[in-house]
Amino acid sequence: MPDVALESPSGEMVKLSSFKGKPVLVNLWATWCGPCIAEMPALDKLAGEVPVMVLPISEDMEGWQAVDKFWGKDKFKNIETGLDQPGSYAEAIKAKGLPVTILYDEEGKEIWRVSGTLDWGSAEVRK
Repeated sequence: MPDVALESPSGEMVKLSSFKGKPVLVNLWATWCGPCIAEMPALDKLAGEVPVMVLPISEDMEGWQAVDKFWGKDKFKNIETGLDQPGSYAEAIKAKGLPVTILYDEEGKEIWRVSGTLDWGSAEVRK
C-alpha cells in the first residue's frame, strides 16, 4: 500500500498506512466518471456486508467542491470518501483510468486489482 496521504472530509490528512491491520478495498473514482458513479451504491452496500474496509478515493481536480455535489449528506451509509489531490495515490499505483479498485490485506500488501467496474453483489467478488 503506498504510503501517501489523503484528505478526509474534515480536512485532516490521513496516511493510507494508518489503515494497516485490517483489509482495505480502495476504489479510485471521480464525479465525472460515469462507471464510477454507477458502482458507488453497490460499494456502499458491500461495505455494510463484508469485514473489509471499503475506501473510495476521489481524483476530482475540483476537490471537495465537485465531490460534495455528488456525495451529499447521508447519501451513503457505510462508506466515506477521501480526496487524492494532487493525485499522489493514483500516481503511486500507476492508474491509467478510472475506476481502479485494489484490495490490500492486513499488512498493506496488494492482493488483487481491477481496472473498470465489477458486479459488487456477485458471489465471486464477495468471495
